[in-house]
Amino acid sequence: MDSPQNSPGITQRPDGRPGFQPWLPYKFAQPCCEPIPHIRAEHISIAYHGKPALEKVTFNINRGCITALVGPSGCGKTSFLMCVNRLTDLIPACQVSGRLHINDLDVLAPTTNALHLRRTVGMIFQKPTVFPFTIRKNLELPLREHGTHDRTLLASTIEDVLQQVGLWNEVKDRLDRPAQVLSGGQQQRLCLARALVLSPDVLLLDEPCSALDPISSGIVEDLIDSLRGHYTVLIVTHNLAQARRIADHIAFFWTFNGVGYLVENGSAQQIFESPKEELTAAYISGIRG
Repeated sequence: MDSPQNSPGITQRPDGRPGFQPWLPYKFAQPCCEPIPHIRAEHISIAYHGKPALEKVTFNINRGCITALVGPSGCGKTSFLMCVNRLTDLIPACQVSGRLHINDLDVLAPTTNALHLRRTVGMIFQKPTVFPFTIRKNLELPLREHGTHDRTLLASTIEDVLQQVGLWNEVKDRLDRPAQVLSGGQQQRLCLARALVLSPDVLLLDEPCSALDPISSGIVEDLIDSLRGHYTVLIVTHNLAQARRIADHIAFFWTFNGVGYLVENGSAQQIFESPKEELTAAYISGIRG
């Protein structure tokens, strides 16, 4: 829990009206990377069965940084995440409009190869989704599907990626056991390893710690933090403390009349110390949401 001096609360403005005291101070904020846009969203709108769910979202996501999408349930955070690798294509009667680029790739263009896109944009879901195979086969399968069959290369790649997610020492003697025997936190790290094994540029994380116990959540959170500078990471989280700990940038969404909108985005330091919008200040202060 934040100490009293770091916790948000209500303060008084010079005119006597109540105001919001954001989380202060943001002691360890440092620039995470050069501000080079990696993903550019322009007027992204999403509808299901003709009913708008997200409207006119425009913002840039910087290369090598961790960007947290925050806001209440139903405000379009996961919908936005899923359109980045076109998983929205798999949802019946889902319509996406606007422009979305990853570097020079026009993500939403009909000519864009969705399978190739999903190789470069990995996604991790709330609940660990290990395949009903061995630990080894969970990692071999995507590699083989994308043309890697050399056994030596498979073995070295699997060891490297398990080292990267801190699982190698825990599973190296039981790679041929079912992945389901792993704990929830280990399964989530295996899912992350399975995404990393294809060397993606972007990682999409949809509340990756929400189904985990606090210890496992802390391990996964530390792992996500370690990805900074190596991958561009977008993480949906309802946990503002988590966003504060690991995010370099924040995009705050809200719902108006049942439709999600982007209210404000900026550096984590700016959002937590000096939000521009009253609704943002209310949300991070715990007054709303």
